[in-house]
Formats: sequence, structure tokens, C-alpha cells
Amino acid sequence: MNLLAIDTALEACSVAVARDGEPPVIASETIGRGHAERLFGMIDAAMAEAGIVYAGLDRIAVTIGPGSFTGLRVGIAAARGLALVIGCPVVGVGTLAVLAAEARDIVGPLPVLATLDARRGEVYAQLFDGDGRATGEPDAGPPSVIAGRLAAETRIAGSGAALVAAAYGQGAESRIVAISATPDMASLVAIGLAAPPPAAPPRPLYVRAPDARPQSSAAVERR
Repeated sequence: MNLLAIDTALEACSVAVARDGEPPVIASETIGRGHAERLFGMIDAAMAEAGIVYAGLDRIAVTIGPGSFTGLRVGIAAARGLALVIGCPVVGVGTLAVLAAEARDIVGPLPVLATLDARRGEVYAQLFDGDGRATGEPDAGPPSVIAGRLAAETRIAGSGAALVAAAYGQGAESRIVAISATPDMASLVAIGLAAPPPAAPPRPLYVRAPDARPQSSAAVERR
């Protein structure tokens, strides 16, 4: 299977192209903003390096969140637009699922609490069992609340790991196995290849409302 993986959920703009089981060609830049301007150039370059034309793609995988509102829309729109033109399916993959998969590659079949620093004193989190199955939906909450999900064997991954470990105490820092702030593209490729055929196009997984709010003071009164 030939697969294109796209991640613009967070600070990085990343793509990976896997051709018939060969190691993927990966390109990633930490840019913060401007994903839309960089993404297609990176896709073109990775496709050329992998020796695949767009019509040769069998599947596209894209991270769906949680993450940046703008970034998620850029990646998902690009994946869905390409899939429509090519005629191939798109698999949506949770950002936290990718972080958990990277952690399991390190520690083996143990439960993983995947986290992201959500700012505003909160952490995005989702718990996965030793087989990589999610045991609940992703949500956001204070580190002290999220820390209550840690069982004896649970490991912690992601950019919110230190916050959760500090809230838990009792030497929980030793449970941190990966602190990646962005999804590992090799893990995204592996999940995308193994995922069942999607039943519907992917949609953004925002988890909580946006930080930005309309400026009511600048609103024009309607007549």
C-alpha cells in the first residue's frame, strides 16, 4: 500500500510517504504558523523522493486532533481535497493515539496516558491500554484531575507528561517515556496503514472551544 501521511495539528508541519512497506520518506518543520503555505510544497518533495505519483496513492492518513484549530483545518482540508481528486480513502487518526503508539514502541505493551499541554492550566489526555486501544474519549482538564487516571503500570507520554507527573507526585516522573510535542510520523504511518477502511471522511476533533473570541466591543450594531 502506498500512503501519504499529513500532520499539521500542532507546531510542526509534517508529511510522510510510505511506498509498498519501505521505510517512509519523512519531512517535518517546526513552524508554529503558516502550515497552509508550506504543506503542499513538502508533500510534492516527499512524493518525488519516494518515487510515487499522486495517482499511485492508495490511502491518505491525517491527524484530526486535538490540536490547533487552524492547523487541523489545514491538514484535514488538504487530505480530503487530495483524496477527492485521486479517488482514494482518507483515514483520520487522533493526535493522542499517535503519541501513545510512539510510547508503546519504547516500553512495549503497557497502558499509556497520552497528553498534550493544552495551555490555560489544562492538559489534553486520552488513556490507551496495552494493546493500543483507547479506553475513553480524549478530553481536557487540570493536570491534577488527569493524574487521577494513572494506574500502577500506566506510562505517560506527550508534552503534558511533566505537568501530569508533577500533579500526581510519588515519583511519577519515572513513568514518562516520551515527551514529544508533535506526533511521530513513523507512528502515524503505521497506524494509517493498519487502520480499517474509513466509513466517512475525517472531521476535526477539537475537544474544547477555541481560545479566540469575537471582539464584542468592535461589533457594528445591526439595524
